[in-house]
Amino acid sequence: MTQDLTTPHARPSHAPELRAVARHIGRRRFLTATGAAAALAFAVGVPGAGTAAAAELDTAQLTDDPFTLGVASGDPHPDSVLLWTRLAPVPYQADGGLPARRVTVEWELALDARFRSVVRRGKATAHPEFHHTVHVEAGGLAPGRVYHYRFRAGRFVSPAGRTRTAPAPRSRAAELSFGIVSCQRYDQGYYTAYRHLAEEDLDVVLHLGDYLYEYAVNDAAGARAYPAGTLPSGLFNHETVTLEDYRLRYALYKSDPDLRAAHAAHPFVVTWDDHETENNYAGDTPENSVPPEEFLLRRAAAYRAYWENMPLRRPQRPEGPDLKLYRRLHWGRLAQFDVLDTRQYRSNQAYGDGWQYPGPESEDPSRTLTGAAQERWLLDGWRRSDAVWNVVPQQVTFSRRLDTPTPPAKVSMDSWDGYPASRERVLAGAQAAGVENLMVLTGDVHVHYGFDIKRDFADPGSKTVGTEIVTTSVTSGGNGSARPANYDNLTAANPHMRFYNGLRGYTTVTLGPERARADFKTVSHVTTQGAPLTTAASFVTEAGDPGLKPA
Repeated sequence: MTQDLTTPHARPSHAPELRAVARHIGRRRFLTATGAAAALAFAVGVPGAGTAAAAELDTAQLTDDPFTLGVASGDPHPDSVLLWTRLAPVPYQADGGLPARRVTVEWELALDARFRSVVRRGKATAHPEFHHTVHVEAGGLAPGRVYHYRFRAGRFVSPAGRTRTAPAPRSRAAELSFGIVSCQRYDQGYYTAYRHLAEEDLDVVLHLGDYLYEYAVNDAAGARAYPAGTLPSGLFNHETVTLEDYRLRYALYKSDPDLRAAHAAHPFVVTWDDHETENNYAGDTPENSVPPEEFLLRRAAAYRAYWENMPLRRPQRPEGPDLKLYRRLHWGRLAQFDVLDTRQYRSNQAYGDGWQYPGPESEDPSRTLTGAAQERWLLDGWRRSDAVWNVVPQQVTFSRRLDTPTPPAKVSMDSWDGYPASRERVLAGAQAAGVENLMVLTGDVHVHYGFDIKRDFADPGSKTVGTEIVTTSVTSGGNGSARPANYDNLTAANPHMRFYNGLRGYTTVTLGPERARADFKTVSHVTTQGAPLTTAASFVTEAGDPGLKPA
């Protein structure tokens, strides 16, 4: 159950500046005016005129290790990569244990793990307005190379991370191996899957959403059953609403050593789903009954904290309650990645959300999951693509899922099934663009699925036009089971479903010029540590012949 934010005692305590801006702008302009976004961004403290001039901290005054939350890298380009860290000597403190002063951080990139061959180095500023996070766009790099990186603040040196650049544009890369993860609710289990993922030989990891959960975490961290005193009493035992709430929750999640190990081992490409802000929100429509301007204050806080804590580049920096997260990455001519945001621009869920019978409301042709601008961007990108594989990392299940083989059947109103006109426009656009090797990557549902994407899901004999790989959760939902209670119904009702498993874990995919291979990996349990990793199933799909076949 989510917190009732309509009662006076539960109303979020946003910073006074935020409320003042919202009152001044008014509801109509808050929702529509670009100036409102800029004003709100300033109100939450973007370094700019007057705010970036905070006094500088002498790093000689640092007495405790500030790199408690590790390092990360992301969004590899052929000539650059994004490097991230955050300074937080006391991570469970609102200010991270640092005064509101700028901190100069040194960084370096090397060709070797011992940093004997340093090829790039520089300095960056950790601004207090950005919670002392650091985003370095390290450029001038060679394509298709592995690099090692680290940071230094005063006498303290961060853990080292390993990253890599993408191949040269239009080069014929021989292979790409990547991991897919999603849904890592902290209090529902240990991040054992991340420990295994850190040991994989991968080029990149795609995180498909629910990196954070907004729900309260009790002092025992739920299923982790921590001893008393492990977490500060009561600090996380409420739903995240304010900027401080979200920042502290990221500190909790990033304090996990297995998550830090995975970030240090591989560059990440991230996109969000709902829980980074609030369960099943849709655009500017909240789950809870609060005014839109009130929810957009919360969304501004959530988006700000997300950017601060993710390895994202400058174009993804938020402006108030908006953040343009959809973007395109390339791996030579082998793969084009069109990373989607199916949460920020969507129409509200039909029929009150959940699993419902489809009808005129859900089938309204004006409904959208991506928003018109993002939809055009996706289809235009496909028309220009010359990649072997067109890969779409996104959040919610794309293929049709009927809940029972006997009609009438319900579908999920939060997934693409609740927006069938939006899905049809995407499939028609892929067909018009001549996309032969479409691969949709999905998270959200806490299970592994493998789907053949049909041109017409209502006709089992319809042409298969792509493949959907749905990865299970890292922890969300607890231990799970290999055959969930609805296994028989879903597999019988959906003949295009080639695989279904409800344990926790992740998926790895290897793309080559002629075929792709997906390995669905699971751990037996997450409520205690140390579970071994198993490959539950492996499938291949041939270039030019879409559809999953057992490997």
